[in-house]
Amino acid sequence: MEIPRNTFKQALRERRAQIGLWVGLADAYVSELLAGTGFDWLVIDGEHAPNDLRSTLAQLQAVAPYPSHPVVRPPVGDVALIKQVLDVGAQTVLIPMVETAEQAALMVAATRYPPNGVRGVGSALARSSRWNQIDDYVHRADEEMCLLVQVESARGLGNLEAIAAVEGVDGVFFGPADLSASLGHLGNPNHPDVQRAILDGIKTILAAGKAPGILTSDNEQARQYLEGGALFVAVGVDTSLLFGAARQLAARFKGTTATVPKPGGVY
Repeated sequence: MEIPRNTFKQALRERRAQIGLWVGLADAYVSELLAGTGFDWLVIDGEHAPNDLRSTLAQLQAVAPYPSHPVVRPPVGDVALIKQVLDVGAQTVLIPMVETAEQAALMVAATRYPPNGVRGVGSALARSSRWNQIDDYVHRADEEMCLLVQVESARGLGNLEAIAAVEGVDGVFFGPADLSASLGHLGNPNHPDVQRAILDGIKTILAAGKAPGILTSDNEQARQYLEGGALFVAVGVDTSLLFGAARQLAARFKGTTATVPKPGGVY
């Protein structure tokens, strides 16, 4: 059996922009539905959504037959937790709150087998190797791993050049909500200081030969980031899309005015 190819990682290497969607409803039925809607990548969110290892596994299985690439975000950059996420089949992980090059290097090590890293070897028990049915999995897994790290604090921003320079980091993702809070603009990711930092940061990441990424629900802002060089941009969140559409439909038939979140927010 052949190892699954990480088409998302290949696209980033070729600098082909990838359009994504945030998935927070924590249900395999929903994730499978969204996997057929045309997005290049889907984030299975374990930081702010109620996902655990088993629900993440179920969603990876549900999305597998579709062209959308699953990106798993664990709640924290913990080596043991990353090991579990990789063993259930994730090939791309998005690690929140990375603030230093040393932290980024540890995340690289967590996604690689020895001697290149510290990932625990237990492939006979792992879906990732299809329970040792994939030929030579332990020697081939590293090349298909894609590591994305999130910079979402003033400290991380100050260390951005060093973080992006870490070998094995494939992309750096800006978390606008947390970044704006850390820069003194809580709840206002559109503040000029925040936007300037993000657009300048995109240039820094590109200069390091890595892929910049971000999430925004504002369509025009998403296009601005893409024009600025961002290569993986999430343009919506499943919970917001469902809530907004349902609220508007109810209002249309009840003769009321629907109040939905304004574009420009992150979540």
